[in-house]
Amino acid sequence: MADITLYDLPGCPFCAKVRSKLDELDLEYDTIEVPRAHAERTQVEEVSGQTGVPVITDEANGVEGMPESNDIVEYLEETYA
Repeated sequence: MADITLYDLPGCPFCAKVRSKLDELDLEYDTIEVPRAHAERTQVEEVSGQTGVPVITDEANGVEGMPESNDIVEYLEETYA
């Protein structure tokens, strides 16, 4: 199991942006696919307090439920680049 987990929705351009950065940095990560309906996204809501995606957790650095693709990409660059 990887330290980084991405809560993802296939077809989501913001999720794709984060996946691209993770792949570019050659980081190992797990993906949890969330349901299309926001009301059914209980798992991502538990870690981030909201139902939007993408969201990442990074156990190695104590990150629990970081939302917003731009913030995630910036965090990944600062932490792993």
